[in-house]
Amino acid sequence: MPTVLLVRHGRSTANASGVLAGWTPGVALDDRGREQAAALAARVAALPLSAVVSSPLQRCRETVRPLLDVRPEIELHSDERVGECRYGDWAGRKLSELADEPLWRTVQQYPSEAVFPGPDGESLRAMQQRAVAAVREWNARIEREHGADALFVVCSHGDIIKSVVADALGLHLDLFQRIAVDPCSVTAIRYTSARPFLLRLGDTGDLAGLVPKVPGAESGPEDGDAAVGGGAGAP
Repeated sequence: MPTVLLVRHGRSTANASGVLAGWTPGVALDDRGREQAAALAARVAALPLSAVVSSPLQRCRETVRPLLDVRPEIELHSDERVGECRYGDWAGRKLSELADEPLWRTVQQYPSEAVFPGPDGESLRAMQQRAVAAVREWNARIEREHGADALFVVCSHGDIIKSVVADALGLHLDLFQRIAVDPCSVTAIRYTSARPFLLRLGDTGDLAGLVPKVPGAESGPEDGDAAVGGGAGAP
């Protein structure tokens, strides 16, 4: 099965000011975020990417733009299901203020029970369900269109990526706050018929090891089998 590279958007103006952006319009990358987005394009330069799927929010579209500018052959898709959690009445507020809300402890300790207030608020469970469904559906589509060794990017948001990782690892959603992904980091998951493999988590370094191996270049376990003993890693 293909490998999905879950890219968190670069640092945004909301990140820098400690604001929970949610779906607030007009939240762009700051200067540091634009530097991170430019560096991302270089970091994935060696990877044979088949497609980019992006959250429709501005900070994600700005993150993938440098990559698409140098790789115009890569097809871009937009999918609201990998858009940010809908934080409802919490959106646009300072995190330091939200930490005093009674719901904050639920979000931290029992996120599976958290439902954000207001008519536009959603639960973290619903957020995870839509995000996981989107990633798995895109994974199947990319395999049909580009083959089992394809690589593709999904540019999304911190809580979205953490929830997808938790699902891949078989973790209860209440444990997803133990996962951290920095701005413009890359988390790589390869889904197989047996199990998902978490290949990178919040990686901000070199990604050359994700280049697909040449078929028949070496013997090893069947696809979907874990490498007993840990394996040899990238050549």
